Amino acid sequence: MSERSARRFVIAGRVQGVGFRWFTRRAAQELALGGRVRNLPDGRVEAEAVGPREQLDAFRERLRQGPAGSRVTGIEEQEISPVPEWDGFAIER
Repeated sequence: MSERSARRFVIAGRVQGVGFRWFTRRAAQELALGGRVRNLPDGRVEAEAVGPREQLDAFRERLRQGPAGSRVTGIEEQEISPVPEWDGFAIER
């Protein structure tokens, strides 16, 4: 099994008001990732996830696609250290 790591993704574009946080949580659950997602005041969405690197790479690609009605124009990505111990994947306000 791959070593766990954590990443923060900040997604820009038409990502609020289109179900992006729920889409993100479903993708994370399907990939068995822990973490959280929230809307940012500037109109972007921030997702933080922990799990094997391969699943985090797949998660990034799902975020790039987004749900119907969204339009992702960019994703900023950075490693989170130390790796948090998240249980489940939460939608935050």
